[in-house]
Amino acid sequence: MPTRFSRYLHGALSLKGRLLLGLLVIWTLVVALLLGFGWRSGEALVGDSSRTHLRYEARLIADELTQQVETRLSALERLADRLDAADAEAEGRDALRQSDALLEWFNGLVVADAEGWIVSDWPRVEGRAGRYIGDRAFFRHVRAFKRPYVSEPFRGRNDGVPQVMFLVPRLDEAGDFQGMVGGVVNIRGGELFNRLGRIRLGARGYAAVITSSGHILYHPDDSLILSSMPETHANPWVDLALYGWEGEVLGRLINDDRAYQAYRQIWPADWIVGVILPRSQVMAPLQALVNRLGWWALLLAGLLVPAVGWLVWVSLRPLYRLETQMEEVGRGRRTQVSLATRMQELQRVAQTFNRVEVERGRAIARLRERQAFLDATLSSSPVGIFVTDKGGGVTYVNPALEELTGYDAEHHHAASWLERIHRDDRQSALDLWQYSLESGEDFLQQYRYYRQDGDMLWLEVHARRVVSGDVHLGFVGTVKDITERREEEALRQWEAEHDPLTGLLNRRGLERRLEEALADWRKTGTPSVLLVIDVDHFKPINDVGGHALGDEMLCQVAGMLSWMIRRSDHAARQGGDEFAILLPSCTFEQARHIAESLRDAISALKVVHEKQEFSVTLSIGVTSFERGDQRISSVMQRADAASYRAKRLGRDRVVMHGRA
Repeated sequence: MPTRFSRYLHGALSLKGRLLLGLLVIWTLVVALLLGFGWRSGEALVGDSSRTHLRYEARLIADELTQQVETRLSALERLADRLDAADAEAEGRDALRQSDALLEWFNGLVVADAEGWIVSDWPRVEGRAGRYIGDRAFFRHVRAFKRPYVSEPFRGRNDGVPQVMFLVPRLDEAGDFQGMVGGVVNIRGGELFNRLGRIRLGARGYAAVITSSGHILYHPDDSLILSSMPETHANPWVDLALYGWEGEVLGRLINDDRAYQAYRQIWPADWIVGVILPRSQVMAPLQALVNRLGWWALLLAGLLVPAVGWLVWVSLRPLYRLETQMEEVGRGRRTQVSLATRMQELQRVAQTFNRVEVERGRAIARLRERQAFLDATLSSSPVGIFVTDKGGGVTYVNPALEELTGYDAEHHHAASWLERIHRDDRQSALDLWQYSLESGEDFLQQYRYYRQDGDMLWLEVHARRVVSGDVHLGFVGTVKDITERREEEALRQWEAEHDPLTGLLNRRGLERRLEEALADWRKTGTPSVLLVIDVDHFKPINDVGGHALGDEMLCQVAGMLSWMIRRSDHAARQGGDEFAILLPSCTFEQARHIAESLRDAISALKVVHEKQEFSVTLSIGVTSFERGDQRISSVMQRADAASYRAKRLGRDRVVMHGRA
């Protein structure tokens, strides 16, 4: 049963609803354009007014601070002229006592000699006289440039109060530096910045002073004083001001709020005054006016909606009748629509609908015929066939595939099929299937698959994308049972690489594994050792007992070799009475012990013919991969040479190539 919300939604999406919505949208756009135009005009006027106000305030503050700085520096220069360079400590103390009036501007006065020692201070602060300041940046600056200077802000050593130092040099008649006079100004609570706290720039506007090096001298938030400015890319206008730019701008602050900003330079002190007025504060009155106008526009629109709605309903009554007849055609109650109206547009719609309905009936009939033929073809196919949607979900499997796998159609969804693939083949099959889904390329893969009864099959699956025009519909694939073919291929491969008498690798199998070991050696440095084994005293066994007795001895030797080596090692019969063993990941010394163990074990083997016992020994040549080996032939030649040397030295021994 439809809910009230669904009924409202249906009404809003109807033609009547859309016409009403269109009228409301047009009304809204007109009002929005008018309000937007008014907003832009008001914003321009407010912005110009704010810039003018900020320009005035910034200039006023900058001029006053410039005057204050210059006045203080001039007073210090006059004080420096009264000091006697010949007796700076005594005369300096008297001169400072006579300069109490300067304490209206400074929180303290100091006199330093040419070396940087404070010789006098006023008022007296215990421990300040006699302190060395020659290492301070402000002293070095005055001594180097010999002109008045305002220092970078710092914290007092005694009380930790934020301060700046006003400094003038003391020079003799020849212009040589004799020391300096300094006035200490406390940043917090000092008269220098008091006026900034009394400036009224609204609830959130403020003024701040920073040095050209980026340190905050004054800010309404006392916790920021002496802190460094954040990264300048957050407010590029501050960066420009630090390089000497002056002006007004609307830009973003460090906290990402937009604000009107004005910057002026205080050249005598190398400071910058910044006056900030948040845009939201400036635009608040204009915003309130626009909001009131917007509510009036909404009220007027609400009064117009009922009248416009009735006019639209009257105009759409023929369309409602057309809708009713189309629904009756769809339910089979009539074969075509017949609409009596003077609206030519609706008459054309009715004619087109009747024509399309006839063509739709014919198309449905043809589609049913094709579907019947397709179902018959898929059902009778002896090859397993499946169909997926474009996301890879299986939507159809034919009876041949059900019979092949033992699962009905309900169990052929993607997750179940993937679980039944052998775990060694599962990931590669999944990766290729995902690639085919994303790229549209054919999926062709052979892998092992478990039937419902537990038997393992080798399947070859080939899936191809189905496209109608430019639309991707899904995949259709075939599944073939290739179990017998894979078993025959595996048997042929085993026979090609194994000796039929002993079951060991033959020469071809050994060479392939030697190639793989040599590749590992060249890539990762993994050591491997090759043993070439020649069976001693084997010819008498063949001569006396025939090939049957010789074959028995060869099988015993092969069995002993297989039993004594690791599962990762490879034993081979190269032909006749010659064997070889490849020991991957084995050192030379480990190989020596293995070879000696094999030699001792084989010497204990015996075969009997007509009460006569026969035994054999081994001549073993050992070599390992060496730097510069490019082909396995060089490795095998070294091992053969070591084996021949073992025979020449008397047989029944192990010779290590390249070792004593």
